[in-house]
Amino acid sequence: MTLTMRATGLYKAAAITLMAAALAACGSSPSGDSYRTSPDYRAQSPGEAENRDTIFSPGGIGSGINLFGSDKEGRDGAVAVNAFLWRASLDTLAFLPLASVDPFGGVIITEWYAPPETPDERFKVNVYILGRTLRADGLKVSVFRQINDGQGRWSDAPVGADVPREFEDAVLTRARQLRLQAVAENG
Repeated sequence: MTLTMRATGLYKAAAITLMAAALAACGSSPSGDSYRTSPDYRAQSPGEAENRDTIFSPGGIGSGINLFGSDKEGRDGAVAVNAFLWRASLDTLAFLPLASVDPFGGVIITEWYAPPETPDERFKVNVYILGRTLRADGLKVSVFRQINDGQGRWSDAPVGADVPREFEDAVLTRARQLRLQAVAENG
């Protein structure tokens, strides 16, 4: 009984220590400035605001998603994807149910989807955004297809070589539209 009580007390002490360390990490910045008074967050003219780094847009509007305060080259722990490719991928796959979405790693995985017109056939799509730039090689789409044998068993079936490329083309077209729209709104 006393051994169990000691172990419980040890766990409580460890939990309190971890909580205290986490709270200590939430302190103010080393310079003493709060985020509201730092030069990066002061009111700026519209032209300056477009080029300001934020967590959602390092290097200006639509550049990507940036975490952990990395530098402009995306080093020091940054995880970044192109915001236009990301949004265009979600728009293009809007008819499919999503299984997993990772905006920081640039991965979108859909659930299996059986079109109403062909219920014995289903598809799954994986989208990988590979970088911060809006380029054709910054995107990879994988399409999977299965066919039902009539007894409830699904088996893999080939997908035409042009199907992933058509998805990529649709995403790239939409990303270009979003980019042009953003330039027109901010230009």
